[in-house]
This record gives sequence, C-alpha cells and structure tokens, in this order.
Amino acid sequence: MNNGDTSAARTPVDLERRAFHEGLLACIPTMPGICAWGVVAGMAMVKAGLTIPQALGMTFLVFAGSAQLAVLPLIAAAVPVWVVFVTALVVNLRFVIFSAALAPHFGHLPWYKRAWYGYFNADITMGLFPQRFPASTIEQTRGKVGFFTGIGYPNWAAWQAGSVAGILFAGRIPESWDIGFAGTLALLAIAIPLTVNLAALAGVVVAAIVAVAAAALPYRLGLLLAVILGMIAAMSVDTLLDKKKVPA
Repeated sequence: MNNGDTSAARTPVDLERRAFHEGLLACIPTMPGICAWGVVAGMAMVKAGLTIPQALGMTFLVFAGSAQLAVLPLIAAAVPVWVVFVTALVVNLRFVIFSAALAPHFGHLPWYKRAWYGYFNADITMGLFPQRFPASTIEQTRGKVGFFTGIGYPNWAAWQAGSVAGILFAGRIPESWDIGFAGTLALLAIAIPLTVNLAALAGVVVAAIVAVAAAALPYRLGLLLAVILGMIAAMSVDTLLDKKKVPA
C-alpha cells in the first residue's frame, strides 16, 4: 500500500523528467547543425549592417532564423518597413499551422504557460513532438510538457549559442569554413522528418522549384514566392486527398 502511494506521488514529476530526457535524446543529433545555422544568422546580421546590440536584440526577440535571413537583405536595402514585415510574416506562417497542431495538446495549461512554450516552438519541435504524441493522444496530458521542453530548450540554447558566436566573431570566421553549407544541412535535417505525406512532399517540391527559378528576383522575393506557392500546393494536395477519403 505504501509503495503504491509513493509511486502515485512521484509519478507526475518522474514522468515529466523522463519525457524531458526523451526529448533531449531525440533532438541531440540536430544540435550541431542548429548551432551552425545560428552562426550563419549571426554573421548575416552583422554583415547586413546591424550593430552588435541590435543583432543581439534581434536574435533573442525574433528567434526565427528563416525569417531573419529573409528580411536582412531588405533591411540592408532600406526597403519600406511594411515589405520587411510582410516578408517575415509569410515566411513564419508555418508556425501558425504548427501552433494549431500542437495547441490541443496544451489546452489544459494556463494561457501564460502556453505563450511561454509558444516562444520555443520551432521546426524541430514540430518534427519530433507528433511522433511521440500523435493526435490520438490529445486527451493525455502527462509527459507532453517535459518532452516539448526537452526539445525546445536545448534547441533554443544551441541556436542562441551559435547566433551570439556569429555576431561577436563575424569578422574573424574565415569564409573558407563554409559555415553556410552546415546551416543548409541543418535545415535539411529538420525538413526531411517533416515530409511525412504527399501534401508535405508537394509543398517541398513546389517551393524548391520556385526558389531556384525565382532566385534572380531582387530582395530575395523568390524565397517569399516559394513559401507562398509551396504552402498553396501543400494545402491543395491535402484538400484533394481529404475529398478522396470521403465516401461517395
């Protein structure tokens, strides 16, 4: 009887700790790439003309590598603020989808905790969390925060470590190191696990083709166009597949 009571008392804390360790182990292989990608973003901010305080503020407040790299050429070219804003918004639209998918799992938490965890939501969390907690586990509450933070906190730390290093040592890192290639590999390591169905594959293929075809557009508008058309392609294929599932 005492053993049962002790186990019941320790279960929630122990479960969250185990879940945190699970998340940590799942994301560790991506950390070197995430750190390298952070270095790329940090160097890009300084080379775009931001001061060190401005770059540090951007990396801690924005925490969105793709959006940062998309808007930096626009900031350097002194384009209108609304263009910078819209570009960052479109590039980050995927996080609306990510948050909508994860929200039911954290609906039992107060709004301020959900807001806190939302800051740490990233591509890697969306890539790993649904594998551990699919939609069928929405009613389950234990272990989710631990697993999410086990991914989100180390991911944030790796990104910020790399970004700060890139900001502080931008002028001392030789171009021959080709850090940008490591960053690209990091994105591939994140993107590949997310390509789990035909809709995602369609989005990836369309976005890749458009990005290459529109690479000559000014202000990296080709990237913006690739994101928009990739999302449209993914949603179109997803809608088509859903219609085929509906019995006649």
